[in-house]
Amino acid sequence: MPDASPLLSTAQIKDVVAGLMPVLEAELVGLVGIPSVAVEGFPDEPLFAAHEMIVGLLTDAGVDEVEDLLIPGKTAPVIRACVPGPVGAPTVLLYSHYDVVPADDVELWDSPPFEADKRDGALYGRGTADSKANIIAMIGALRVFGGRPPVTVKFVIEGQEEFGSPFDTYPPEAPELFAADAMIIADVGSVRPGSPTLTVALRGSAQVVVELTTLGTDKHNGLYGGAAPDARLALIRALATLHDESGDVAVEGLLREPWAGSTYTEEEFRTLAEVREGLPLLGSGGIGERIWSGPAITVTGIDAPPVDGAVNAVASSARAVINLRVHPRQPAAQAQAALVRHLQALRPFGLELTVTAGETGDGFAAAQGGPGFDAALSALSQAWDAPAGLMAGGGSIPIVMALDTAVPGAEKLLFGATDGYANIHGPNERVLLDELEKAVVAKAVFFQEYARTFDARTPEADTAEGSK
Repeated sequence: MPDASPLLSTAQIKDVVAGLMPVLEAELVGLVGIPSVAVEGFPDEPLFAAHEMIVGLLTDAGVDEVEDLLIPGKTAPVIRACVPGPVGAPTVLLYSHYDVVPADDVELWDSPPFEADKRDGALYGRGTADSKANIIAMIGALRVFGGRPPVTVKFVIEGQEEFGSPFDTYPPEAPELFAADAMIIADVGSVRPGSPTLTVALRGSAQVVVELTTLGTDKHNGLYGGAAPDARLALIRALATLHDESGDVAVEGLLREPWAGSTYTEEEFRTLAEVREGLPLLGSGGIGERIWSGPAITVTGIDAPPVDGAVNAVASSARAVINLRVHPRQPAAQAQAALVRHLQALRPFGLELTVTAGETGDGFAAAQGGPGFDAALSALSQAWDAPAGLMAGGGSIPIVMALDTAVPGAEKLLFGATDGYANIHGPNERVLLDELEKAVVAKAVFFQEYARTFDARTPEADTAEGSK
């Protein structure tokens, strides 16, 4: 393994990154200009163009070992690359993705979504924040050390994350490919601009379908309404039991805890969620508790005729799909079972419901207090010149659980270049260039902090590690 480049002070790292920013910005502009949408119906060529550009950027940054991981059923290759560090240095795996969601709402954008537009210190375009800026930040951190980092760096950059792929569950099948001491999952960001944040938990998810059939066919409500069992009314009555009067989830057996870390203020949340003025929020307790460390139940689909063209009829059947977001530490199957029990016990108007359990995905709660965790908090604080906070994510990132299953001993560290105002998946998605610069600094500082911490292990710790 090569020797690392000389250690740099944080001030020196910041100076180097500042000098790299014009090039990094130009590369991000080029990457955003590739409409790498990985969903059926969109061409594959842009995906492969993004892939080739990233391979080229890695090579230019001094990476000699770059290869494609091809998984059956997956269109876009997973880029795997490795930069050896000094002998005895820890290994850090960096993960992100180069595919993006579509930009079908073009009329809502202030500039073409696949033509990166710089204004007011930000770069606008689909994929700027989710997650091409994170890829550029990873490569930028490697460039800080001239391709000779103080740790061994592994890159895992996929191209089919947004709509699911076989890679979501692949890592446990080949754990040796992902072996590392720490992993930086760069598919997240800070709670707000200027507030460095480490994401330490992700909620799980479960689907449930509830339905019933009460009549052979729909019946004229003038002739039969009032006595004929209306399936749609019964379903609505059942769905109404899932929350109490304040909007809190009313299903027994679902874990909920207060949230003590960083979170949005109520005003911030209202702005981000675009809540209409004067309307109350759902539920009680802190915002973090409601969206991160507590359950959420949403009716994501219901079979019903549209208002325009409605027919005067008693519904003979009704069906709804329910999404349950689960506390990071509660098994999703356990939470789903609690929701199924609740629905099966109901008898709206004396009618029995048919309840079917769907897909589940466990949440994630990171181990805290390890050397990687401490180094990440320190690096974030130094990069932003502000104390780093802890937050959670309300959505699931399946690859995190897959990597945790494949390499359970590696510390999982979630931080990145974006922020809560980036409007990912929406119109006018953007990344602040100052936040991108700080994310590059944070990763470079982390490499040094983690290498120093790893080197500082006691002989006793080394002996214990070697005896395993």
